[in-house]
Amino acid sequence: MTRVSLLTILTLSFTALADEPIDIGSRRELMVDDYLIDSMSDSLRLQLHKPVRRNVALVTDAAWEGNACAYSSLFHDGSKFRMYYTANHYVNRDGRIEEPRGRRLCYAESMDGIHFSKPDLGLVEFAGSKKNNIVLAVDTVPGIRLDPGHTTILRDTNPDCPPDARYKAICRSSAKGEPGLFTLKSADGFHFSQFSDGLIITDGYFDSENLAFWDSVRGEYRAYFRDFRDFRDFRDFRDFRDGPPGGGGLRGIKTATSSDFINWSTGKWLEYPGAPDDALYTNQIAPYARAPHFFIGFPKRYVDRGWVDSTGKLPGLQERKARAKASPRYGSAVTDALMMTSRDGLTFKRWGEAIIRPGQSRKNSWAYGDNLVSWGILPTKSDLPDSPDELSIYATEGYWTGSSQNFRRYSFRVDGFVSIQAPLRGGEFTTRPIVFQGSTLELNYSTSAAGSVSVEIQDVNGDPIDGRALADCHEIFGDEIERTVTWKDGTGLKQLAGRPVRLRFVMKDADLFSFQFVARKVTE
Repeated sequence: MTRVSLLTILTLSFTALADEPIDIGSRRELMVDDYLIDSMSDSLRLQLHKPVRRNVALVTDAAWEGNACAYSSLFHDGSKFRMYYTANHYVNRDGRIEEPRGRRLCYAESMDGIHFSKPDLGLVEFAGSKKNNIVLAVDTVPGIRLDPGHTTILRDTNPDCPPDARYKAICRSSAKGEPGLFTLKSADGFHFSQFSDGLIITDGYFDSENLAFWDSVRGEYRAYFRDFRDFRDFRDFRDFRDGPPGGGGLRGIKTATSSDFINWSTGKWLEYPGAPDDALYTNQIAPYARAPHFFIGFPKRYVDRGWVDSTGKLPGLQERKARAKASPRYGSAVTDALMMTSRDGLTFKRWGEAIIRPGQSRKNSWAYGDNLVSWGILPTKSDLPDSPDELSIYATEGYWTGSSQNFRRYSFRVDGFVSIQAPLRGGEFTTRPIVFQGSTLELNYSTSAAGSVSVEIQDVNGDPIDGRALADCHEIFGDEIERTVTWKDGTGLKQLAGRPVRLRFVMKDADLFSFQFVARKVTE
């Protein structure tokens, strides 16, 4: 009998696991990571795409708003787009930062996601009148002292959610000695009452936009919240604007899960393999609607080089110096927006390049607090005739610099966060073995006039399947969100469904954003 070493057995077992087909079913696969890629030409790369700067969607210029309206959440709800945002105003007085108007949570709505209006809700009094768009103030809910500046509203998409809790508010405890998060509920998103009897999550610092949502793919709730990595034992919620005493630590993000929105697991730190230890103020993580097995987040990155030569040459020098009297970092810190993606909600691929830069030196730019992305990605119409819809995100602009601030809209191509990009000289990549369901393959792609994409379907050994070789594929060029790949025999892929295969993409001067197998009749 031949002896087989333990190392050989382990090697063979690992190889077998590595070659185990990935069942993608009919889900859409975004090209935001290399999870499905087995081999790729050196000429190809994963390319991050920046959103296009669009219009100002909302200006916080009401008497109860101000220049420090940091956190906001948006979602599509029936025929309307809803937006909930913090209302606050900072004033510099002799080295002190004051909030003379107090913190509130306000509401705006839109029919198109492009321009938002502020309806008179008649709910909360300000300066003797309820003619405003305020939803929550410190004492709105009887028996509870709120922190409206750290409150996030979500629409619970759990199909088993009771109607009276369809809308939920995640609130930071404002009581000294009681750090944590608690929740409110509402049937309409305007009238809230207590949902949790006490704090639901306590292992964090929570001085950020803390959020949670229903994960339909995994059938559980997931929360994301802020903590300091190197100061985990500090749990006093006095208003330390510089973070925990002694300098705090690195601003980081934790996640927890729950089956009922009341009882949550212990928080775990997010992991970013290969990424630097950046300070992240927010996370803005949510499942991507068109591919909910992906989590996409837009954290705000905090950078403080101190007062160096370039600091003094940034816009708003006098205001920057005034803020620095309260704390040096208020004058020297700058912020931008990043993007990160995950397939499990814990380990994220985080891009180091900003998706929103502070921009050219001008009014309302390079301020500490700018480029904080709102929580939520909205589908919006393109301003180009006969063009497909876009995806819009929103970010703060002019934070803490004047009497108000802007929420600026930015747009992405649908699925257009990252692509596999090929130069004109061309290149190719091949997937790991996959199993799919459906009868056609659709691509979200873009090429130049000279560029192209072709697809070959192989067996697990890398041999072309008869009729699906590269030479059989009709060359694809153009720019479409959903383009069906066709081969010369004019038939679909139904006969290959459920069978392990590989996809080979040959590209030149092209971007591939996503692909999906769907049940659809093939048309030439």
